[in-house]
Amino acid sequence: MVARAMWKGQLRLSLVSIPVELYSATKTGARISFRQIHEPTGKPIRYEKVVDGHGPVDADEIVKGFEYDKGNYVLLDPDEIEAVKLETRKTLELVQFVGSCEISPLYYDKPYYVVPTDELAEDAYRVVRDALRKSEKVGLGQLAMRGHEYLCAIRPCGDGLLLETLHYADEIRKADPLFSEISGAGADEELLEVATALIDRKTAKFDPKVFKDHYADALRDLIDSKTKSKTSKRVDTGDDDKPAKGGDNVVDLMSALKKSLETSDGKKKAAAAKPSASRSTKTESKAAAKPKTAPRKKSA
Repeated sequence: MVARAMWKGQLRLSLVSIPVELYSATKTGARISFRQIHEPTGKPIRYEKVVDGHGPVDADEIVKGFEYDKGNYVLLDPDEIEAVKLETRKTLELVQFVGSCEISPLYYDKPYYVVPTDELAEDAYRVVRDALRKSEKVGLGQLAMRGHEYLCAIRPCGDGLLLETLHYADEIRKADPLFSEISGAGADEELLEVATALIDRKTAKFDPKVFKDHYADALRDLIDSKTKSKTSKRVDTGDDDKPAKGGDNVVDLMSALKKSLETSDGKKKAAAAKPSASRSTKTESKAAAKPKTAPRKKSA
């Protein structure tokens, strides 16, 4: 599956602008996900947007509201929000540089790969990458994406650049109230020496491949075991389990294609077995004499 750019714009350093694209550096597909099932009926749980005293509502009836006072909201139309123009929607300007170890891990949020859009942009891109690497600095800037303006740090990453969104200062919870009960006294020297020796013995170069998600592996083993067991409880959600918009998958597509093929074959057979004109006219007359009934609605 081809990766989709999360943001497209210009990476700017002073008067130099480099066309770039952002791609998420992490993936969630490797994680095990579950679907909630209503056990008595075996049907999947669905969530609807509802209004008290009104019931389900359509998506085009929903607007954003900001609670400026308890129970009081000012409403904002999507077009009004879209009209808020920020330069950072299309430009990420590196406005400051700091030492690569100066930013506390507390501030790091989500990583993205920064990729030049074409060969013309690549020359300037490599200059910025190598300059950051040589100076051992991280570039700071801001960009607007998905309705938020993010503080960002850019650093070299292999042959490219890595952007990491950062939390703003007011988003970080102070540690003082939580750590205030911990004594400020130093550790026992003898115990400290043993602990330091143990750390030295276990020190090695970081290799993420060494670490495995044991919980996910155990879940996969459990699922595999229950799938193979004939006594495991199972449900068939049926054909009415329609995916949400934009959530089509290969299984649903294959099912739709097969149904289309069956319908096409059925029409061909019906055409081949079509009755003569006189017989068809009689049949139509009988059908016209019968009272019409409303088509039965399919259950949701």
